[in-house]
Amino acid sequence: MSFDGFPRDGSKFLSDIIINNSKEWLDANRDRYESLIVAPNRAFVEEMGEHLQALVPTINAIPKTNKSLFRIYRDARYHLNDPIKERIGIIFWQGAGHRMQSSSFYMHYDSHELFVATGIRNFKPPLLATYREYIQDIDRRRELHHILESLKSKGYLLPDPHYKRYPRNFDATQEYAYLALYRAIYSYISFDIDDIFYSPKIVDRCFKVYEDMYDLHQWVYELTLKEEC
Repeated sequence: MSFDGFPRDGSKFLSDIIINNSKEWLDANRDRYESLIVAPNRAFVEEMGEHLQALVPTINAIPKTNKSLFRIYRDARYHLNDPIKERIGIIFWQGAGHRMQSSSFYMHYDSHELFVATGIRNFKPPLLATYREYIQDIDRRRELHHILESLKSKGYLLPDPHYKRYPRNFDATQEYAYLALYRAIYSYISFDIDDIFYSPKIVDRCFKVYEDMYDLHQWVYELTLKEEC
């Protein structure tokens, strides 16, 4: 299937979930889900994957659920009353590790907004420990600082520091010490759902973001290689 943009009726389907959030409703609308969400998402993954190979030849772009496509169901243990997600997530990751702990190009969308990001959005404890050790090196801190400042100058956004206190054995007086207060390293931007989203041009829009964020992707990828050692 060629990718011609996300279907307009797909946005209506996501809006419908908000007022019909149940497994029974999704089962009754399975055909709509497959045609309006699953099929175009798979086509997008294939199309974007080909583009991203120009940046990262080893990128993982796998148009399957629990690979580049996220499940539509939330964890039932915590979402008895709203088991269905109202937004759709797509990820392209580099490396052999878990996709959520690998440097990645990510996006999600709902009926109103498209969110596009690069990096890792949450460090689990092992990777957080590796990150803190990794940035003990001033050259790595300086490089990351300049990458983040460059992205900010282009209008991209960064998460706020998560921690108030510096980690043990980290000197708060060091240059760019603020980086030790982060629990994730990524950059992002959001777009309103517009005509571009419903056309093939959405591939170019997302790719431009990923291209701008390539240096951040590469920095985070090199971090994950240290975690794998």
